[in-house]
Amino acid sequence: MTFAPLEPLAASLLPHAFEPHDDGAHDLSHLYRVWSNVRRIAAEEGGDLRLLLAATLLHDCVNVEKSSPLRSQASRLSAQRARQVLADLHWSASDIEAVAHAIAAHSFSAGLTPTTLEARILQDADRLDSLGALGVARTFYVSGRLGRALYDPADPRARQRELDDSRFTLDHFQSKLLHLAEGFQTTTGSKLAQVRHERLERFRRELLEEIGQ
Repeated sequence: MTFAPLEPLAASLLPHAFEPHDDGAHDLSHLYRVWSNVRRIAAEEGGDLRLLLAATLLHDCVNVEKSSPLRSQASRLSAQRARQVLADLHWSASDIEAVAHAIAAHSFSAGLTPTTLEARILQDADRLDSLGALGVARTFYVSGRLGRALYDPADPRARQRELDDSRFTLDHFQSKLLHLAEGFQTTTGSKLAQVRHERLERFRRELLEEIGQ
C-alpha cells in the first residue's frame, strides 16, 4: 500500500502524522485505508488530492484517548498542529486553512459541519473505517484496550437501561456506529457506507443470536 500518486508529499508529512502511542486502531494502516477511501470518493466527486493527502496524514496527529474528557477537542487540536506543520513547510495560508478545516470537521465527536468538498470527502473516508468489518474490529480493539466489557449480560439490548458505551462495547453500536451512515456527505461515500452499515447490523444481530438474545 502506498500514498500514490503523491509519495514525495507523503514522505514529508508522515514524520508529523503521529505522536507516540500504542493505539493500533489509529496507526499507519488506518491512514492507508483512509487514503484509499479518499481516492475512491475523489475519483467520483472531485477534490484537490494534495489538500486531501495532507488532511489524511495529519487528521490524527494529536493523540487523545477515547476515554479522555478532551476527546471532543481532538480534531481541533490536530488541526492546530497541522497548521504549524504546513506553515513550516511553506504552504500558502489558504491551503493551510483548507487542510485545517478538513481535519477539524472530520470527527464525529467534534460536531462540526464540513463546508468544503475536501472536508466532506475526508469526513466520509474516515467514517467508512468505523463501519463494516473494520468498524467491528476497531471497536472491539479499542474497548479491549480500555477494559470495557463485551456487553451487559443482564440486558445486552439496553431495553431496561440507558446506553453506556463507556462500559459495554455492544452499546457503541446503538449509540454511534449504526447512526454513522445517515450523515455521509457525498453520494459516493453514502453508497459505500450503506454496504458497510449492513455488515454492522448483521454482526450485531448474529452476536445477539449467539448469546441467546
